[in-house]
Amino acid sequence: MTAAASPLDPEVAARLRRDPAGLVPAVIQQHDTGVVLMVGWMDDEALHRTLSSGYVTFFSRSRQAYWVKGERSGNVQHVREVRLDCDGDTLLIRVDAAGPACHTGAVSCFDAAVVPIRPVRDG
Repeated sequence: MTAAASPLDPEVAARLRRDPAGLVPAVIQQHDTGVVLMVGWMDDEALHRTLSSGYVTFFSRSRQAYWVKGERSGNVQHVREVRLDCDGDTLLIRVDAAGPACHTGAVSCFDAAVVPIRPVRDG
């Protein structure tokens, strides 16, 4: 989608740098704790719906459909703030989450085991 055809505010649409499918990643963060809850994808319409409804709306790449986080589970994410990174290619959405973010029931989708860091030493 081009900035001219976007349902977004023209200034926001012009700043977005979308991937070839018209999407940008959206990092969802709990506003008061800073915990990263999840990452999803948004196109212009999903971002427009998020901004105008106050609820996080994603675009599902696998289903090719829009979905509101918590629509079925009740674990909605109330939008508190939306930021665009310096390159315009990633969104940070600060929310007040009304329940767990992960489909496993965990507060965060990043509650899994930590990946070990094993630096390779030169020489």
